[in-house]
Amino acid sequence: MKNLTRNINIGIRATEAERAAIQKNMELSNITSLQRYMLVMALHGQIVKPDMAEVKECSRLLRSISNNVNQLAKYNNSGGIVYTAAIAEVKENLGAVWEQQDKIIRALAKTMEVA
Repeated sequence: MKNLTRNINIGIRATEAERAAIQKNMELSNITSLQRYMLVMALHGQIVKPDMAEVKECSRLLRSISNNVNQLAKYNNSGGIVYTAAIAEVKENLGAVWEQQDKIIRALAKTMEVA
């Protein structure tokens, strides 16, 4: 053991399902040695933790739009006149959702870039 470059043993415990998932990912990566795969993942693997604040904001905006559309539909169905300003507000809110969604997609794309 003295002559080995890698002379420290690091072990992990896994369930059968986790072992199967690791094996599947290892096969997808075209690495045939479990030791090599685990070492590559430990040293160079990525853990992605998305910022859910942007997703929550997008959901909030969608709820707001859905409430506005429901109110407009009820008012219209009861014989009321839906004004252009109300429709413009819904369109403006929808534009905000598209902007928020674009931010989320760009952030996800950035996390997927290989360094």
